[in-house]
Amino acid sequence: MRIIIESRRQLQSAAKKLLEYTKGKRILAFYGPMGAGKTTIIKAVCRSLNATDQITSPTFTLINEYKTTSGNPLYHMDFYRIKKTGEAYDFGIEEYFYSGAYCFIEWPEQIEEILPADTARIKITVGENEQRILELT
Repeated sequence: MRIIIESRRQLQSAAKKLLEYTKGKRILAFYGPMGAGKTTIIKAVCRSLNATDQITSPTFTLINEYKTTSGNPLYHMDFYRIKKTGEAYDFGIEEYFYSGAYCFIEWPEQIEEILPADTARIKITVGENEQRILELT
């Protein structure tokens, strides 16, 4: 699977395609360098899932919870500041992973060894003219 985003106008259609390609998976891990657009893409995915809350980066809170119009939770996680896997266990990461809710993860490299086997891994690269290329690995 490969999705190329040429401009911000294409974000919502790209988010819908991403959800189609990852259908059935509830944990989506986004890999990419700083500034690749992980948060921006996750915002678009949350909007496609009818999130009612304002979507913001959880860099300092580690996990943000958003509600959908149907009342379902969406979890947005950012592990940039995690130094060791044990820190993720300390705040109950397993409860989120096995809740059945969508979990969107930024900087999953920090907790790679504890990601569930069925995690959808999405690599984001910056292409020419600022395009973003999403690849399901």
